[in-house]
Amino acid sequence: MAHFDLFVIGGGSGGIACARRAASHGARVALAEAGRLGGTCVIRGCVPKKLMHYAARFGAQRGLLAAYGWRGVPAELDFAALLENRDREVARLEGVYENMLASAGVRLFRARARIGGDGTPPHEVIVGGESHRADQLLIAVGGRPSRPQLAGIEHTVTSDFVLEGRYPLPREVVIVGAGYIGVELASIFNGLGSRVRLLYRRELPLRGFEEELRLEMAEALARSGIDLVPETHVRAIREEGARRLVDTDRGTLAADLVVYATGRHPIPNTRGLGLEEIGVRMKQDGTIYVNAGYGTNVPGIHAVGDCADHAGHGMDASQHDLTPVAIAEGRALADRLFGGITRHVNYETIPTAIFSIPQAASAGYTEEGARSLGFEVEVYKTRFRPMLYTLPEVAERSFMKMIVDRADGRVLGVHMVGDDAAEILQGFAVAMTAGARKEDLDATVGLHPTAAEELVTMYQPAA
Repeated sequence: MAHFDLFVIGGGSGGIACARRAASHGARVALAEAGRLGGTCVIRGCVPKKLMHYAARFGAQRGLLAAYGWRGVPAELDFAALLENRDREVARLEGVYENMLASAGVRLFRARARIGGDGTPPHEVIVGGESHRADQLLIAVGGRPSRPQLAGIEHTVTSDFVLEGRYPLPREVVIVGAGYIGVELASIFNGLGSRVRLLYRRELPLRGFEEELRLEMAEALARSGIDLVPETHVRAIREEGARRLVDTDRGTLAADLVVYATGRHPIPNTRGLGLEEIGVRMKQDGTIYVNAGYGTNVPGIHAVGDCADHAGHGMDASQHDLTPVAIAEGRALADRLFGGITRHVNYETIPTAIFSIPQAASAGYTEEGARSLGFEVEVYKTRFRPMLYTLPEVAERSFMKMIVDRADGRVLGVHMVGDDAAEILQGFAVAMTAGARKEDLDATVGLHPTAAEELVTMYQPAA
């Protein structure tokens, strides 16, 4: 039996970040992970998605080459090679994470752990048939995709399959759900050459994002060739040979692949860890209630990332189930427990990106959200054709919107649809976190010619 200062259950981004930071403060740390290191982000999320996004973007922009003088450029996709290269990079990153834990002095258990004892510190952790003790426990087990109870749901796949599996490129795809995952997968398959139909219940995709951003994205997705099927409900899925038939209240859609992209957060991976037995408060779906310091109601037990409910932060957790947020939470917890450093994650200006084609990104409040909190706001916005599309004479547009507090000029939110939106918004999130005001942007010289300069040259509020 070993005794640790901290035992982390879960080898995803939040758990690894907390373990390494705690070890850097001199804590004796262990981490248990039965599956692959890196969690959703590295294995079946951000990393493989971004790699496939790059491939799709090359495909989507093939039509621009001739206008820039390129002739006879080969443009044939080897989809199997893409997946092979993707998986090789993911495997490399797994090894990087394992080496980082070892170099930090974290003891790694490649087995599933569960909590024993009665919930009184030091806590008992049972892993690999051995019992250990820990003064502090962190639960960072993440979540997994959800699918509804629906006739024929077994004929569908989730984002896990798309981003981790091996399969032939489908000729036709139906994607159910138009949150950021659904929109991203739709753009990936569309850019790679599949016919894509994006089916969702509401009038616009990307519920929870800035309303005008949602409208701009819907128009951009349609221009790119994706068939949007809004305000539609699925009744059942049927199999007919190698084809899948999706029965809806507006007719039947046929496809080679049906992807359900209706969310990850509803099913946290917390069952079977022994949390119920020691009285840890959880929602019915297994999400762990935590306070503003990521502590549960049981002393010495904490949770961060997708498996934690952040009601104690006064925020909508569903908008912040993001890898960098889990990392920031894990580091903040380790700093407080073992480094004597108290700091708080700034949830107000967290940037969010949709790696679609084109990209979209947001930081801070939406116009509706700011008004609902009592802010009197000024709104600045612009639409323009990026220089890239001038020579090919493509009718592509970028959109930017800024929400400003009329009382003191503080920038409350920035939203963008267009190429490189994610890269642009990261810098503006830094400025917003530092308290940037509209006058600070007005005083900044733009970098010309770029799309980003539009955010520092907006002069008149929108009517």
